[in-house]
Amino acid sequence: MNFKLATQLVKNMGLRYTSYRVFNVFEQKSGRLKKKHPMHVFSQNFISFDGWRKSNFSFLNLRSETKNPTQVLEEKASRILSGEILFFSSEWKNIGLDYNWITNPVTGFEYDISKHWSEIPDLAKEAGDIKFVWEKSRFSFLQTILRYDFHFGKNNAEFIFSQIENWIDMNPVNQGPNWRCSQEISLRIFNWCFALDFYKNDKALTKQRWDKIQNTIYWSLHHVYHHIDFSRIAVRNNHAITETLFLTLSELLFPFIPETKKWAKVGRKYFEEEIDYQIYDDGTFLQFSMNYHRVVIQLLSLGITISEKYKKPFSDNVYKKAYKSLNFLYQCLQEENGYLPNYGANDGALFFPLSDRDYRDYRPQLNSLHKIITGNYIYKENYLIEDFLDFELDSKKMNNLTKVFGSQSFDVGGYYICRNSENFTFIRCGNHKNKPVQADNLHIDIWKDGENIMRDSGTYKYNTDDLTQSFFKDTLGHNTVMIDEKPQMLRGSRFMWFYWTQRIDAKWSENNDYFIFSGEISAYRYLNKKIRHNRKVFISKSKDKWIVEDSIFNADNYSKKQLWHYDDFNWNWKLENELEVEDKKSFNSEYYGIKNVGKCKQISFSKKIKTTFYI
Repeated sequence: MNFKLATQLVKNMGLRYTSYRVFNVFEQKSGRLKKKHPMHVFSQNFISFDGWRKSNFSFLNLRSETKNPTQVLEEKASRILSGEILFFSSEWKNIGLDYNWITNPVTGFEYDISKHWSEIPDLAKEAGDIKFVWEKSRFSFLQTILRYDFHFGKNNAEFIFSQIENWIDMNPVNQGPNWRCSQEISLRIFNWCFALDFYKNDKALTKQRWDKIQNTIYWSLHHVYHHIDFSRIAVRNNHAITETLFLTLSELLFPFIPETKKWAKVGRKYFEEEIDYQIYDDGTFLQFSMNYHRVVIQLLSLGITISEKYKKPFSDNVYKKAYKSLNFLYQCLQEENGYLPNYGANDGALFFPLSDRDYRDYRPQLNSLHKIITGNYIYKENYLIEDFLDFELDSKKMNNLTKVFGSQSFDVGGYYICRNSENFTFIRCGNHKNKPVQADNLHIDIWKDGENIMRDSGTYKYNTDDLTQSFFKDTLGHNTVMIDEKPQMLRGSRFMWFYWTQRIDAKWSENNDYFIFSGEISAYRYLNKKIRHNRKVFISKSKDKWIVEDSIFNADNYSKKQLWHYDDFNWNWKLENELEVEDKKSFNSEYYGIKNVGKCKQISFSKKIKTTFYI
């Protein structure tokens, strides 16, 4: 990395981040991480099996309402019980009941279980995407089996505890890929807690298995606590929220472990700091991702519920930020199907699949948090109510949310939306104080009757060939303007960008015929620091019609293209001047790891362009 880029990195990410990154490399190279997270540990057992069964351990209880044994749930459970796993909430893979937990089912690469987790790379060409190994080890599939047993009156406790025991036996403490990520460790124990609560008195949960489980719980907490600065400083996103919540709840769920009092005190302080920092004052989220924002919604639902049950609630600010988060996502949601724009990084994460709805339907998760903090459901239909999360606060209740029509601005996060009875327009115009993920400023999404007719291309995979990754991350995959066939920012390694785009101005206005958005950004500063992109969007109040005017300043020597990704929708187009229009192949990834061929219209222009499209 040259001096100029190194200066950019420090300026963008801050001295705290860059200093810690250097220190983390030292910890890894010097062997300090191995000392902090030892292998070949002594077994830690604090409470007898009978003593734990008599304790007041309580996680999240299934709703006591009428059972609803759906065919969808039965089919999902049947596939899991026969050795299949739903990867990234979208694609079933048959990995077998004898799966060894450390093999990538796509590449066939088997990780070395004898290695310390710090020696396992996140990225390795021969290994492929490590998330394919982490997916089953997260144990989200347990929720489907628990729900199946409840609604169908079955008992698969032996299957569940044999899976947990097998994982413990095959993944020694701090060894191999499944101990590498503290968030995955936290989620694994959360998901085991569902089973421990539901099958607390079942014969399948034996003393031998309980001793193995409590030992793994201890070393999982130990790992997260002693590596928490990595998530809080080097990563600082939904990982930090997950891990600090895990520590926070440890004294409530596992009071028999002496250190949890200290770990929980630190965890609670950090959790409340992360919620305050990561959720902006307008309810938007620092990761600029609908998928990861929903992750936080689920974590808030779980955290608030358990802390309230144990009479140790969070500060008022956590509830306020939860409510604002809920409002932002709800205002962007399509009532026809519960979909949100496929905007930002999307890895298919649904940590706690507590309903039968498709992953793209956000209604069940928003419904749960709304019930918790207002006392009422947004949606009364049974299939939109999650199992395990029928809970409401005794106090601090907030007002029910209502859908807003017309234009709205979420200035802190940089989102501008407009809704009428039939269509919805979503515009990104952001000022980045936190790390951007995709080069997509001034992107436009358009929806009609719940269908995404002018779309974002999605994410596909974090670890794939450079050409494919460039399409999804770079400007090419979004509905904005591309200069010189390059992205708006200079791409660094993996999730890093240099020369961040910044909003100069953004506002709504209206007249009798149109809602009018006007926004301007500084972009392509690595080509010329004075380049600006101004975009005006006119949204008809009476027709399905949009007019987009783009103006580019201080980029006379570069080519320019206006990009539109729209797939099979039959648009009518009108250009103000005779311009070169190319119909190009696009890709659309609605679910992580899956991509479909789509359509893109690229329109070349010089300095200004006015495009009208309508139905």
